[in-house]
Amino acid sequence: MLENAMDATTLKQYLCDDPPTCVPLAIKPHFEALNNKEKQYAHYISRAALSGTRINLRQVSPESEPIYDFIITLAKSCNGDWNKLGTSAGLSEDDVKHFLSYAAQFLGNAGNYKSFGDSKFIPRTPAAKIAALAKTSPQAEELYNSFKDDLYESTSTAKMHLGYPEQGHVSTYYPNSPGITREEIEYIADLLTKQKLMPENTRLSKTSSGNYELLIASAVTEPAIHDTKETSWSLDGPYEGKTLRLVYGDHQAEMAKIAANLTEAKKAALNDLEESMQAEYVKSFHDGSMLAFKESQRHWVRDKGPMVECNIGFIETYRDPHGIRGEWEGFAAMINKERTKAFGKLVVSAPKYIPDLPWSKDFEKDKFLAPDFTSLEVLTFAGSGIPAGINIPNLDDIRQNEGFKNVSLGNVLSAAAPKDTVPFICDEDQDVFDACKDEAFEVQVGIHELLGHGCGKLLQEEVEGKYNFDVQNPPLNPVTGKKVATWYKPGETWGSVFGGIGPSYEECRAESVAMALCPDYKILEIFGYGNGEEDLNGKAGDVLYICYLSMARAGIAALQFWDPNSKKWGQAHVQARFAILQVFLSAPDNFCTLSHTKADVSDLKVHLDRTKIHSHGRPAINAFLQKLHIFKATADYQAGKQLYEEYTSVNEWYATKVRPEVLRQAKPRKVFVQANTFLEEGGKVELREYEPTPEGMIQSFVDRDYI
Repeated sequence: MLENAMDATTLKQYLCDDPPTCVPLAIKPHFEALNNKEKQYAHYISRAALSGTRINLRQVSPESEPIYDFIITLAKSCNGDWNKLGTSAGLSEDDVKHFLSYAAQFLGNAGNYKSFGDSKFIPRTPAAKIAALAKTSPQAEELYNSFKDDLYESTSTAKMHLGYPEQGHVSTYYPNSPGITREEIEYIADLLTKQKLMPENTRLSKTSSGNYELLIASAVTEPAIHDTKETSWSLDGPYEGKTLRLVYGDHQAEMAKIAANLTEAKKAALNDLEESMQAEYVKSFHDGSMLAFKESQRHWVRDKGPMVECNIGFIETYRDPHGIRGEWEGFAAMINKERTKAFGKLVVSAPKYIPDLPWSKDFEKDKFLAPDFTSLEVLTFAGSGIPAGINIPNLDDIRQNEGFKNVSLGNVLSAAAPKDTVPFICDEDQDVFDACKDEAFEVQVGIHELLGHGCGKLLQEEVEGKYNFDVQNPPLNPVTGKKVATWYKPGETWGSVFGGIGPSYEECRAESVAMALCPDYKILEIFGYGNGEEDLNGKAGDVLYICYLSMARAGIAALQFWDPNSKKWGQAHVQARFAILQVFLSAPDNFCTLSHTKADVSDLKVHLDRTKIHSHGRPAINAFLQKLHIFKATADYQAGKQLYEEYTSVNEWYATKVRPEVLRQAKPRKVFVQANTFLEEGGKVELREYEPTPEGMIQSFVDRDYI
């Protein structure tokens, strides 16, 4: 048992939430407002996205898929009557409740590692009780025997976290590859860059003979189209004598279901752009082509303001320790026209605010590519977790030259958890924090996604001898005071150069842009707060204050996701917020401070002087943001890495005093209970919603018999 490997304090942080905070992803009014063709289009996209659930499970841990099957098998065997099942197995009501809490958190995270934090969570139910549940069904018992040693056990705390296998962590992006090193992963990544082969839909395996296989997700093992002429390469340098070969058919059954559902979505498409987009999706997922996926994203960017919005594929690279391989993700959503109006105003005015950022036009796109920025109500979001907002595609050339889209997920933002006192906020700030936290978060997300991820130019040699800047007279680097001397070489991308630190670094840059621009009262007016004039103590002033205060508080709470054993951050956004807290604390004249009177810091509070946001807070974040941005723009990985590590290193006080208190006061994260759709006779689409309980969460997955 894990208890033998770790002390009680260490063990506690890995226990599952009990109960988890189950909230409904309410969608019915918005779905019912669609006509039947729109409903069919949404239905097939939803099914395609959810058909990738097993991919998500495989991208987390080897045991996640059998644990999933175990939960679903038990649910089907008892027809949802969990207490009856528990009684037959000799479990108490509390035993059953603890197991259901684990099952709901597992399903909400698409695996047994937290989607927000990448740390393992384990049941509070004793192993003997789960073994007794398993004995109620031969199939469940067989499944249980396949994963029982991995449900609790771990030989080290390192295995309780996702990361490089070489460092003792878990990663199924490198399956069946004992001994694979970071250097090997880096070598193959460089080779893929040279071959212009995109890695997002791949996993890397090292064979027993020491050769390498790049596993490509596709419905077929012999695709009709290939992204490269070659399918194997002889390696050189320290790997001379070894080979890399492409192997198609990873996640074959799931990719076939995904392609089949999107073929049906294509038939129900609402315009030519959507039809073309779905056709490219089908090519990509059937044949494993990332070039076809790029084409799908071009059509998607051009499809402005659709009634049914979607995106699907191997998108975010947070969970790959090397930061280049994507996690399966897909969503289908309905536009919220009223809330979208505010975002439309922000898009129109965006070019006016970009010059306020702390860099010259030399480091900014020649023209801001105005995106589609919509507020969506989500029907389905498949993946390990649901964000509050998205800015995609994550493809440098499309973002730089063709544009991108921003979406704010309204029913994710508004999904209410039970009200509770917020840790680390002063008593005098609790009321204004409660009153404005949702508005402040919407402002932060809006600026973060639109202007944060949407701004900035990468200085590039696009092809040999062709540059997107004047290489004979390069711009002045405002950080060094010298002419720019580094840039992206042909074939290099932001992801390939910055690697594993890239996702978090970019989230920090976007969050910093939000902090740099939210003090502008004209922007706050766009969101409906104030009249554009400075009003420190009015509604706009309150929203601004909570934008800054909530960011500082989030920097403290971030320590929950820092592992003291590996000294590793487990989530991109929280690492970014800890960095920004350090920026606030470094601002002069006590702009931001932390205080406590007790030795165990159990009364730790964050103080932020709202009268100094413009005079002290904003200049401090601008100075930090300038460095982040310039290092990214000029491909200066070493300087960027040094800066980011400086601001995100955790000293002894944070590690031994603050972090234990953060863990003690941590609130369960929300897990979203999502609806299902069913195609009835005559082509009608039925929507089925579920109770926001662990039982409702489990039943929603049971009803997805197509995954």
